[in-house]
Amino acid sequence: QRQVVESGGGLVQPGGSLRLSCATSGIAFSFFTMGWYRQAPGKQRELVASIASNSSTNYVDSVKGRFTISRDNAVRTAYLQMDNLKPEDTAVYYCNAALGATRHFWGQGTQVTVSS
Repeated sequence: QRQVVESGGGLVQPGGSLRLSCATSGIAFSFFTMGWYRQAPGKQRELVASIASNSSTNYVDSVKGRFTISRDNAVRTAYLQMDNLKPEDTAVYYCNAALGATRHFWGQGTQVTVSS
């Protein structure tokens, strides 16, 4: 059974840090591009960061220099280290595992709230 499960969300003050984890099972993890998306209330879901099978990374401009995506193929898990968090980072964060155009697996999402 294919599973994508996020964890690590929570409430943090502005300037704080969180580390999200995305644990997978049932997929050939090392071949998949892993992505972190977020969706704030009333807004469309956006791609925050992605890491390809060769570990090349991409980030949306608003998080460059603050967020770091990584992967550990041995434990089939992707991570998103979020530093210097801002209130505008508040959203539900979703993990996506993608292989080509047709194979996409989503997690259930984890809430990140940045507030004082």
